[in-house]
Formats: sequence, C-alpha cells, structure tokens
Amino acid sequence: MGRDKMDVSKDILAVDVGSGTQDILVWQHGVNPENRPKMILPSATTILAAKIERATEKGHHIFLTGKTMGGGPCSRAMKRHLSKGLKVFAGKEPALTFHDDLAKVEGMGIQIVDNRPGAAPLTELEMGDLNLGAISRALGQFQVATPKTVAVSVQDHGFSPTKSNRAFRFEQWTDLLGSGNGFESLLYQTPPGHLTRMKAVTQSVPGAWVTDTCASAFLGALQDPWTDSRREEGVTIVNIGNEHTVAALVKAKKIWGIYEHHTSLLDPVKLNDHLDRFRKESLTNREIFEDTGHGCRVLPGAGEASPFKHLTITGPNRERFLSLNGHMAAPFGDMMLTGCFGLVKAVKEKWGQVN
Repeated sequence: MGRDKMDVSKDILAVDVGSGTQDILVWQHGVNPENRPKMILPSATTILAAKIERATEKGHHIFLTGKTMGGGPCSRAMKRHLSKGLKVFAGKEPALTFHDDLAKVEGMGIQIVDNRPGAAPLTELEMGDLNLGAISRALGQFQVATPKTVAVSVQDHGFSPTKSNRAFRFEQWTDLLGSGNGFESLLYQTPPGHLTRMKAVTQSVPGAWVTDTCASAFLGALQDPWTDSRREEGVTIVNIGNEHTVAALVKAKKIWGIYEHHTSLLDPVKLNDHLDRFRKESLTNREIFEDTGHGCRVLPGAGEASPFKHLTITGPNRERFLSLNGHMAAPFGDMMLTGCFGLVKAVKEKWGQVN
C-alpha cells in the first residue's frame, strides 16, 4: 500500500556534510527507522580533492566555479596542484573557500577571475557542499522520492577576513551560551549573513534548512536512549570528527559549556584531561586557543548544577578514544547518522513552533 500525501509532505531529506563523508537520510514519516533509506558517501570536499588530483596528474590547469564550500581535503589538493607549477583560477565565491580575505587567496597563488580563462589545457570544476541533483538521481535509481523538505548541516566558521576564524567561530558558541537557547535555535532557512557556507547551500537549494554540523551532532546524540535517560542529571557530549572535536555540557534543556579543538592535536590522555577540567570550570579559553584550538566557555555555576559525569561520545574518530570509557551513542541504532537525526529533530521543532 502506498503512502498518502499527508505522510509524504512530512518527509525530510537530511544531509550531514563532513570533511570525510556526507551522511544522507530520507526521513519517511510513519516508516520504521530501520527501513528509512540512508547513504554514507564521500564528502563534497573529498570528491573535489580527487578531481583536483586527476587534473594535477594530467598536467591541467584548474578553473573553479560554483559556491563557497568546506575546505580541508580540497584545500590541501589545491596546494599540491600549485606546487607542481600548475595554475588555479577561481571565481570570487568559490575562492572564499580557501580564505575570507581574497588578497590572501591570491597570495596562495590562486588567480581570481570573472570569466573562464584562456589557459590550456584547462579542467573546470564546480564547487559546492551539496549536489542535490546527484543525491536525487541516486535515490531515484531505487524508486525513492526526494522529499521537498531539505535539511543540511555544514561546519561554518563564519566570514572573518581580518580576524582569526577560530576565534570568530567560537564567539558564535559563546553567543549561544549567553542566549540560553538550545542547539535547535541554530537552524535557519535564512542564515545570518556571516555564515557564508550556509548561505551558499540555501542559494543552491532555496528553502533548505541549514545548521552547523556540531549542533546537529549534539541534537542527534541526545536522542540516544542511554544519553537521553541521563540528561536530567547532566551529560558531557563529545563529537570527535575528522577535523574538529567539540564537547558540550548539557543538563535537561540547558547548555552549560562548549569546548572545541582540532582532532589531529588530541590524543586520549590530552582529551581526557581537557574534559576533566572542562567539567570543573578550570579549563580556560586562552589555553585552548593558544594550543591552536577554538576555545572553551563554561557558564558560571556549572559545577554546582552537575558534575556532568556521564560521558557520551559520537563522531567518526570515536574509535581512537575508546580509553575514555564513554558511552558510544547510536541514536536509532546508527552512529553515522547522528547528525541527520539531529537535523530532523531541529526541523520538527521548527514545524512545531509554526503549527
């Protein structure tokens, strides 16, 4: 028996865009979670990096078009390409992927252009965090309709041409703590102007909901039964991603603290020490920033509110930190879709506010 129009109108396509993978869930209303279509695919930046590498191998110059997107793998591939003496041309929007100051982008060797250059041989590559057409075609091969509601999470440092993007990004977490709002409040259909990656997604897919990958990961982890049952006591949630490790102190509906660092600079001993002092309000923002992390903020009185002894871990690099003895969150039985479940939760919260 087919699903009625009312059910289909409540479906959500959730795409959690990371540096290693893009995790995709078709949340079909009224369908058992285990039967909802899902895919774990290479991330957009990983795909682009592979295309850049192929152009490098062929000895082709590169022309980058499209939108601002996540860097990481594609940025590293671009630098290797330039080191071979090959040229990189880019429009202004895609060029902002590499730095918010276009003068610094040009300093890297990338030439900012308005039109396709005449250099040859030339490979043209389109940039962007979300290829909705490709996802829809893949789903269509299995007779799965693409929902009209699209929700996407990306890690957005924010536009900061003259200030450290690490500091600027962490100011946004500080603002969230000060507001008293939950992670759901970071979901937008019209994102603030400084959130350029999110804006690029909504320009490509008008009407899409967007949020930060860490916000969606926290919301997803809180749907894990073990974590949810301890939420009233207070939990420490850690999302160990490929690029960033972010932790939050949460009790009931209140966020008491946020910590963010780079995963590559952490090992189990160091992270355990940071989390211990994070809970005790003795880990400073300055220490983390000077260690080339992003920062650390805890609201006054957090230690009195809870010891936050319950530790929940999620993220693709969680296996490196098994010695922390935390609970490995798996909402609806699937850790890799934690961010997608968080996206769905946030969208449904927004729908509830409207309806």
